[in-house]
Amino acid sequence: MTTASTPKGERRKQALVSAAADLLIEGGFDAVRHRAVAERAGLPLASTTYYFESLDKLIMAALEFHGRSELARGRAVLDELAARSRGPEALVELVLDQLLGPVRDNDFDAVLLRYERLVATGRRPYLRALMLDLGSELRTLLLETFARSGAPIDAVRLEQLIALVDGAVVNALIEVDPDPRAAARRMLRDVLD
Repeated sequence: MTTASTPKGERRKQALVSAAADLLIEGGFDAVRHRAVAERAGLPLASTTYYFESLDKLIMAALEFHGRSELARGRAVLDELAARSRGPEALVELVLDQLLGPVRDNDFDAVLLRYERLVATGRRPYLRALMLDLGSELRTLLLETFARSGAPIDAVRLEQLIALVDGAVVNALIEVDPDPRAAARRMLRDVLD
């Protein structure tokens, strides 16, 4: 048994992943550096290279941790959702919660990271499989959200709605006082009414 596979080693590795995920949210990919992650985790600098063979592997682990946490939160919301018809307002908010995070987490950095990780995949092909997997799980979650809300849609319509939200959010990010959720809400209201 290596030190990395002991309970203490697993706790340290998870602390590094969690710290890297926090840094990703706060400052994007450029914020994730060995020293910054180690300091945030309260661990020696050498621990980042001991537990992860490269910074890319650490970033990938942090993105997976963050993405899976978002999906777990989305599944929990879905599990509490009784199958019944909802008005357009409630459905819009449910969809935005799945795509952008719940209102309580609706801060600019968290939304920005959701889009940065998609765009970053173009320059970091090692992220492609992970991002495709997370995206597939999100789409499954969204289809179930629509179905349980009494407004089932097919995969083609879902892609159209995601593209609509993505476009609204990306355009809102350049505003002086950005409110990506409000921009996406306006677009979704129009098409779901």
